[in-house]
Amino acid sequence: MPRTTPENRRNDLVLLRRVRDRIDREYASPLDIEALARGVNLSSGHLSRAFKLAYGEAPYRYLMTRRIERAMTLLRRDDLSVTEICFAVGFSSLGTFSTRFSELVGVSPSVYRRGADTTAGMPACVTRVVTRPIRNREERGAALPVA
Repeated sequence: MPRTTPENRRNDLVLLRRVRDRIDREYASPLDIEALARGVNLSSGHLSRAFKLAYGEAPYRYLMTRRIERAMTLLRRDDLSVTEICFAVGFSSLGTFSTRFSELVGVSPSVYRRGADTTAGMPACVTRVVTRPIRNREERGAALPVA
């Protein structure tokens, strides 16, 4: 088994950045782990393990988070229906979109839209930080001070 050298780790990080950038750029396209891995000449298993090690979540979860973040932005705009937003961010099923959205955000897309006016007047950079979905519910609880 070859030893991992700093040069190999650096090369892996360059490839992983390309994958992450592709997900950020093409989140609305049909992407799968095999296609992402082929794009950087890695096996899908190695890509998944290395991506999770580098970024804290698997590539598919990262993709879902990006799609939901974009959906949250579109829901705050209020000029598209929930169904239109579902397809615009890359989901092919409204049911899957609603389920994933509720898992990540804690409420359904339509409930989120009704409460979205709480960010009105905030700069976009602050809104992104405040509304960033937290995948692991325990992290959300850990951020709260304990009395």
